[in-house]
Amino acid sequence: MLSSSRFFYSLDRISASPTLGDLETTLDEVRHIYAISHMVLHVIRSSGAATINPLLMLTYPPEWVKQYVARDYFSIDPVIHLGRRGFLPVEWSASKWDSGQAYGFFKEAMAFGIGRQGVTLPVRGPHGERSLFTVTSNHPDAYWKQFRMESMRDLQFLAHHLHDRAMVLSGTRNTDFPKLSRRELQCLQMTANGFMAKQICARLCISTSAVQLYLASARRKLTVATTSEAVAKATALELI
Repeated sequence: MLSSSRFFYSLDRISASPTLGDLETTLDEVRHIYAISHMVLHVIRSSGAATINPLLMLTYPPEWVKQYVARDYFSIDPVIHLGRRGFLPVEWSASKWDSGQAYGFFKEAMAFGIGRQGVTLPVRGPHGERSLFTVTSNHPDAYWKQFRMESMRDLQFLAHHLHDRAMVLSGTRNTDFPKLSRRELQCLQMTANGFMAKQICARLCISTSAVQLYLASARRKLTVATTSEAVAKATALELI
């Protein structure tokens, strides 16, 4: 499956998942589509509530999950600690797991086939929600490096879309679709088609600053940070 095809297919499957159980099944399907070892969506906070670790969806072996929960590895997992504090992806190989506790934790995880490489992407929702989306691999280093280069953008979009869908299905997010204006939709659609701001303003007979304002308004309504994310989310919601 081509990169763009697998991305939009994955978005469609996530959007069509009617329950949290189905969404977890979709997560397993998506990791096979991308030919990697495991995927995890870990909601660490929902809707500004103080509840810790309210939702965990993953493709890890059940034995590892049982041990992780029973031993409360949430409290020592260094990826979770880094993800809670930061905004940027946490590349496992670029981080230092040289403390005795962290080293022992990762050695144990690898014994369960979790993956030699991994990357964790923090997700911040519009109502104080926080999630961590993790992808792991047992492929050779060269393959993983190429995969990261080619697929990071897909993973960032998928992370936000999975988070949004999980929030809706768990009952902590309003299911009403955002109401975008005609101009906002036109600007998003043309951006999705590859048009630059100057080309959009020429087509719509409006100023470049107006195009930028419409795109900024669309980002705000869709609760995303970038125009690329707005295009991906509007496409997934079938708004464009």
